[in-house]
Amino acid sequence: MNKLTRVFVGCTLAALGIFTGNVNADENPMNILVLYADDWRNDTLGVAGNPIVKTPVLDDLAKNGVRFTQNCVTTSICGISRASLFTGQWMSRHGNRSFKPWQTPWEQTYPGILRDNGYYVGHVGKWHNGKLPKDKFDFSTSYYGKHWYENADGSKTHVTQKNENDALKFLKSRPDDKPFCLTVAFFATHAEDPNPLQFLPQPESMDLYKDVEIPVPSNATQESFDRLPDFVGNEKNEGRNRWHWRFDTPEKFQTMMKNYYRLATEVDSTCGVILEELKKQGLAENTLVIFTTDNGYYHAEHGLADKWYPHQESIRVPLIINDPRMNDDMRGKTNDDFTLNVDLAPTILSAVGMEAPQAMQGRDVSPLYLADEKPDWRDEFFYEHPMLKRTDFIPASEALVRKDWKYFYWPEFDREQLFNLKDDPHEENDLAANPEAAEQLKMMRKRFAELKAKVK
Repeated sequence: MNKLTRVFVGCTLAALGIFTGNVNADENPMNILVLYADDWRNDTLGVAGNPIVKTPVLDDLAKNGVRFTQNCVTTSICGISRASLFTGQWMSRHGNRSFKPWQTPWEQTYPGILRDNGYYVGHVGKWHNGKLPKDKFDFSTSYYGKHWYENADGSKTHVTQKNENDALKFLKSRPDDKPFCLTVAFFATHAEDPNPLQFLPQPESMDLYKDVEIPVPSNATQESFDRLPDFVGNEKNEGRNRWHWRFDTPEKFQTMMKNYYRLATEVDSTCGVILEELKKQGLAENTLVIFTTDNGYYHAEHGLADKWYPHQESIRVPLIINDPRMNDDMRGKTNDDFTLNVDLAPTILSAVGMEAPQAMQGRDVSPLYLADEKPDWRDEFFYEHPMLKRTDFIPASEALVRKDWKYFYWPEFDREQLFNLKDDPHEENDLAANPEAAEQLKMMRKRFAELKAKVK
């Protein structure tokens, strides 16, 4: 029986012994496990209602924890979003505008603070913020960009299997007298960009989804693409370029999406192996487990591929938290408050009794599932993305995001857009020039400027 089959027939969190009670963290410091996938949008989970993808481990993690249905990133691209994860800061503050090192001092990041306070700290897999600072970790590996790696003996190892091997090595070699923090940064489901096949799963996954027809999104149309601003809705734009790589024929769409989902299921399976090792070591009852991803992903919506822009498909990502402190009556619940990737660093620090630096801009989300009364919480946020290479490649974009309305601003073109998400959830009908929306536009524009100023 191969690994994926084992997951489907028996890998539930109950079987793995994932914790459903409380613990005194003062007597036994809490461990931290961050499972960090790549290019998964909010609905790339069975538990989120996706009728195709199989994610039994993560589904059970949600059923034994809390799932945040309106979790978003403040910048939808790999490197910058990862910098925001570690620093708890918007791009405007941490200063990474592409894939270079951030400017925030290391001692103000969650791995830096934890290590300075006696934690054994590890990072496995994708880094994407300049060269991995190995001296800042007790255990670290960095690799991404390919799905298959050749070994010295000529054999090959899949990148997700490498993630698994390294995570297990960390857990099995860690010192017993220290709490740990491990970030497992998967490369999947990111495409192997130079490869025309794009998504290259493991051979044992190929039977998955082979007889399934993947539904095509309702706005994966030429008409939707033509409604984009002309500096996005053109053939030079990288989102359109990658759409041609993946989605420009029905046959290509089916092949690419099936392989994308196979990669997702492989990540789910590896998450199960890692969680099982926690159980074997008696760590499951005292480990905060977080699953999230770095950005969303267009599945051909708006005639685009990849991410970057402020549409819902691009900015909304999964967030599941299984916290040993959580009461049983909260487990399996969902929460629809706006949570953000910048919130995770202060949440991790709070969970182990450490104060977040003042420079962190996110908020500890644990009161949303631990407090007797719901705290005051954000109902909007500022989104930002820099221009990359040139304006006809990836133009800069910014937004004020609310649940009912969204305001886009394209700074290089001084172009505004306004969408009523309640009536237009797919963001097809731009109301910026509609006289009936003039007051809403004015109010959103003003609030946008206020929030933009606050993130610096």
